[in-house]
Parts: sequence; C-alpha cells; structure tokens
Amino acid sequence: MSLKILWFIPTHGDSRYLGTSRGGRHADLAYFKQVAVAADSLGYEGVLIPTGRSCEDPWTVATALIDATKRLKFLVALRPGLMTPALGARIAASFDRLSGGRLLINLVTGGDAEELEGDGLFLPHAERYQLSSEFMTIWREILARSHRGESLDFDGQQLQVKGAKLLYPPVQAPYPPLFFGGSSPEAHELAAAQLDTYLTWGEPPAAVAAKVADVRARAARHGRTLTFGIRLHVIVRETEDAAWAAAAELVQHLDPATVATAQKKFAAMDSEGQRRMAALHGGQFNPGNIREGLEVAPNLWAGVGLVRGGAGTALVGNPQQVADRIKEYADLGLEYFVLSGYPHLEEAYRFAELVFPLLPLGLREKLSAPALTGPFGEIVANTYVPPAKAVAQAAS
Repeated sequence: MSLKILWFIPTHGDSRYLGTSRGGRHADLAYFKQVAVAADSLGYEGVLIPTGRSCEDPWTVATALIDATKRLKFLVALRPGLMTPALGARIAASFDRLSGGRLLINLVTGGDAEELEGDGLFLPHAERYQLSSEFMTIWREILARSHRGESLDFDGQQLQVKGAKLLYPPVQAPYPPLFFGGSSPEAHELAAAQLDTYLTWGEPPAAVAAKVADVRARAARHGRTLTFGIRLHVIVRETEDAAWAAAAELVQHLDPATVATAQKKFAAMDSEGQRRMAALHGGQFNPGNIREGLEVAPNLWAGVGLVRGGAGTALVGNPQQVADRIKEYADLGLEYFVLSGYPHLEEAYRFAELVFPLLPLGLREKLSAPALTGPFGEIVANTYVPPAKAVAQAAS
C-alpha cells in the first residue's frame, strides 16, 4: 500500500500554545504560502484547507496558493446547502484546470447548527445528509458528463436541475477525488454510496478498524470500493520524553475555564464525530499530568480536543514510535494521513525530517525523488561533507 501524507494550512490561526493568545501568529497569505511551500518542497502529497466561519474561505486561499507551489494538491471543502451543486461543479472544474489537476474535494455536511443557521441552512442532521446525497449525485454527474458534452436533468426531494451543463471539464476524469469524514450511520452510508476516500478522526485503532469495516461493508453492498484515511495532529521529538514535554508545553497556558467553554460549545453540536472526540477525554484536564486520562491508546493523546473542535487527537512520541503508530493504522487499511502540528510551519519540517525516513520504502523513494543532488547538512570546516551513510543509518 502506498501511503499518502498530507499537511494542513492553518487558516483559523496558528500558535505555539493552545487556548491562549500567547505565541499566536498572524494568519495571513504570506504565512499560508510559507506553510504551503514547505509542504510542497518537503514532499507532502497535499494540504487540507479547513472550512467554517472561523477560517478564511478555503477556495480563495487554495487559489492564491496555486502559483506558490508546484506539485502540492489541495483538499478543499464543498458545502451542500451553502452553494448549488452546479456552481460547485463549475468552481471545482475551474480550479482543477488552473492548478493542473491538483484538486481534492472534501465534502463537509457541517455539524454546528448555530453556524449553519448563520449561513442560512436550517436543516436537521438527517435532512442535511439527504441534501448532501442529492448534491453529490448532481455534482458528480455534471462533471462526468462534461467530458462528453452532455447535460443533466435531476429532480430530487430537495434539489432539482434542468439542462445543467459544464463547458470546461476538469483535468481529472471523471472528477477530482472525493473525500469525506463522518461517524454517524448516515455519514457511513453516504461515503459508501458516493465518495472515494473515507476519512476518520484519530480514534484508537480498534475504533478506527470498526469504522473502516462498516464503511467497507456498506460500499460492497453498493458494488463499490473505497480508500481510507485518518486526520491526526503530531508531536514528534528526538526522544519520547521530549515529545511529551512538548505536549505539556502546548497546553501550559490552558485554564479550566477555557476548556469548559469549549466543551460546552462542542456538546451543543449535532456531530457524531465531535461527540466521539469529546468522549475520549471527557473534558478532564490535569495540568500536572497531561497523560492522565488523555493518553487514550499508546502514543495517542486527546489533549488537543480539549479546546479544538474537529480532529482532537495527536500522535506523541519519538520518530520510531510515531512511525510505528502510522504503520499500525496503515495495517488497518488506511492510505491517507492528514496531519498537522503546532506551529504548522516548523512542525511540517520536523515531521518530515524525523519521520519520513522511517516510513515504507516506496514512500521514501517518492519523497526523495524531487530533491536536489549534492551534499546534505552543513559543511564542516569548509571542506568536510557529512557522509550520506549517516542518513541511511538513521532511516534503517
């Protein structure tokens, strides 16, 4: 199996510390470009760009990053109910053409009723999934038919189109790859019927295995197969003790009131995935022992989810431990690993330098393919080049 490692563009802000303005960074286009260029040059498959009212618009950001990068793919959100499927198809096709086929689609149904109502969408959970199903049927058909110059008529319970047609097809046929994450039965069924890659948030391996098995079985009933992936944060250091010290540093300015405020908000959401994230830690936080109640599986820490919505777990450990956990998830059938770390610029480099050499050989060869030839590492005493043998030993 060929693993694909993606990074993250922090359009909702970045910092050295969670839950505080200390160490916060100005999230602007210049910084987004720094993170994107780093991910591109280091060999990451692509980047996830988040969506929601707490973020900059993902399509605008992704478009601004096309010229700053060469190979990097962009995982960008489609939001049923916030745009029409025909408009979504046109936007996706344009971006795919302008980027040279570097678009990945992230279907987001939304789990925060308050935010959705602010955007004008008032449907309850089950009806949002019915809307998403009709949306994706129209979206997929418009793009697929664009390669043949055909139009589409569709009359659903919530959405209708007549003579929908796209004159400029995407580079990727029949359409850019479709990603989706959701933990409810409705989400699993939608993924099985219409999506290409199912993404889970970072739950313990046994829970992930159960979700993969359920989605895979549902897809088989539709005569389909899917690929799978996971969304995680990473805190990797040279030693395990240093990694846990870095995790402690990340939450060192976090106070119980901030945790309580965040958890109250998360509890009001109708997202099953958010409920499962919250259940991993129960809102409990002991500043004196950050692993207590929060290390929910070996090297899997739920501390990020105390104040961050969505993906709330991190792999914490030395390079070999983190690589082993990734391989453990890969053995469950996961191919895509969508990662992030605080701050995102430095951690993109740290993860690539420490963990990439320990991942499967095929991935290492892919990551090293675009690299320039020549000496690596600082030249010693003006003439002595660090031997390549040391790099090979570190990777073994």
